[in-house]
Amino acid sequence: MSIVGDSVQAESQTAVPLGPESWEPGSEPDPLIRHERGSIGAPVSRLDGALKVTGAARFAAEVRLEGMVYAALVFSTIAKGRLATIDTGAAEEAPGVVLVMTHRNAPRMNPSPLLLTSEKAAGGDDLPVMQDDRIHWNGQPIALVLAETQEQADHAVSLIRATYEIEEATTAFEQAKLHARPALFGGEPLSDELGDAEAALAAAPYSVDVTYRTPFQNHNAIEPHAATVAWDGDELIVHDASQGVTHMAWSLADIFDLEEDQVHVTASFVGGAFGGKTMWQHHVLGAAASRLASRPVRIALSREGVYRVVGGRTATEQRVALGATADGRFQSLIHTGTVAMTRHNNVPEPFILPARCLYAADNLKLGVHIADLDMLANTFMRAPGESVGSFALECAIDELAERIGIDPIELRIRNEPDADPISGKAFSSRHLVEAFRMGAERFGWSKRDPKPGARREGEWLIGMGCATATYPYHRFPGGAARITLTRDGRATVEVAAHEAGMGTATVQTQVTAERLGLPLEQVTFAYGDSSFPGVILAGGSQQAASIGGAVIAAHRKLVTELLELADIGSPLAGLSPNEVGGIDGGLCKLDEPERRESYASILAGAQRDEVSVEAVGPPPVEMAEWSMHSFGAQFCEARVNTVTGETRISRFLSSVDCGRVLNSKL
Repeated sequence: MSIVGDSVQAESQTAVPLGPESWEPGSEPDPLIRHERGSIGAPVSRLDGALKVTGAARFAAEVRLEGMVYAALVFSTIAKGRLATIDTGAAEEAPGVVLVMTHRNAPRMNPSPLLLTSEKAAGGDDLPVMQDDRIHWNGQPIALVLAETQEQADHAVSLIRATYEIEEATTAFEQAKLHARPALFGGEPLSDELGDAEAALAAAPYSVDVTYRTPFQNHNAIEPHAATVAWDGDELIVHDASQGVTHMAWSLADIFDLEEDQVHVTASFVGGAFGGKTMWQHHVLGAAASRLASRPVRIALSREGVYRVVGGRTATEQRVALGATADGRFQSLIHTGTVAMTRHNNVPEPFILPARCLYAADNLKLGVHIADLDMLANTFMRAPGESVGSFALECAIDELAERIGIDPIELRIRNEPDADPISGKAFSSRHLVEAFRMGAERFGWSKRDPKPGARREGEWLIGMGCATATYPYHRFPGGAARITLTRDGRATVEVAAHEAGMGTATVQTQVTAERLGLPLEQVTFAYGDSSFPGVILAGGSQQAASIGGAVIAAHRKLVTELLELADIGSPLAGLSPNEVGGIDGGLCKLDEPERRESYASILAGAQRDEVSVEAVGPPPVEMAEWSMHSFGAQFCEARVNTVTGETRISRFLSSVDCGRVLNSKL
């Protein structure tokens, strides 16, 4: 799928230098762009906006294939045990039914490659899918029906009867905590210690020691999970709602004993993801049933089906203990606790991440343990770790501020670290104090009464609160891009990237147009296809940086080749890539813009209709040298009704050190 820019064009353009192949934070010039007026940062409307609001955007469950049948699932009703019997006879005789698949007739498949176990793995769990009679969680698919219509499939699954041999399951968090084990995240321990935090807590003049709990949560994307699947001989074609098309292709190839290039995954539009739209059992079941029936299959999970099959955020129990001097300096910071998981997945909620970077403390103790339950595998969910971890940490700081009698903003500022508290590295940038000062002024923090319940309007009690926000900078390896430039001055960029609503296609069209010196309508950004270059996951808020780095690398390679194609009489003859930039549909010498030649002229002179290059983005070397995060200050005014207990948020302000804004409208 490709998105072509709408009719938005920069008023004028300044030649854009290539920029370094790698860079350090805060260095000049900015590696992405150096310009006066252009498309980077401009308030360009979403290029896919018109398609979505008119209904022309085609999502995974809207792909129609000839001969397609529809899938419905039967879910287990016990948490652990085995299928004793499963009666599919009535379903097989129901109108329109093409196939009923259970463990008795499913094709042989390998277990799913588990997320984070390799660069391309995408599985939410590593269980064999419908390969035996074992039940591992309440809601596990035990049968699949294919029928000519969705309604027929849904009716047929209601006719299937199953009995079970039930085994004792661990489903209570309190019980599982008794056997908790240390957590690993990405192969590294989720624990840090500095000094003796428990002794410092006991000796501190002021302290709090509080337990916070957060529940299981589901993603609930607007678009439920769905895939349209077909086999073409030994090639598997999947139209999916995915935030990792390359990961999906590699993982499905591993499951079905195929080469990676035998699996083609597309995801033109994704209606929300936030960690949940990786690979789950419905993908595997849909592909297996399609192969068994020799028919294309659409498998679209109902909202109930999403809760049954797709994991969300796990429950947590967190202890936050703070010890401080009378002036609020932290002598001890303890943030430990337990998360619920199954042994068949790999994503413990890393709630200690904010505590690793936010505050200075003389003594520090951080740690996450895992309580194993017989449950659906959990996975990443919007800011895994930071969201629930910030909740607990920031609440404890507010409680300590009240106990000492100090303004909660001032308490946070007094514990600003000079460097990363764990690694000792310098921060690439950190303007948190400025964010708090500016936000407090704009929010009217000075009007806050620190006494609870002091401000009232009729039945409503009104209070103000604040909290620190943080999220790490990520740029994963694997970013790659292909740029094709044609003689008519049009460029196409191909990247195995994803558009899940965050504006990827729009921003990357802007980046490419700016670097090439082309108007937006002459740039096509093609994405969401596993046949395109790159191994890029739309996760960790890093896709824009990973794609941008790859586009920069591909652009540098393109300019190098164009200069090699320019003949000896060209105004660009003898120039190096670092001496030229893109402007007005061509290249020019940066300090002599009159030395310019259009792309059309260069290609015509070389008797070429197009030039195409592919490059891999630079490794994120800067992350080894700096502690890199975004920071912000949050301000909230809340109202609580003294009669009904209803809570309302009447005002909310975010004061964020957000870095370079690539599109001010998005």
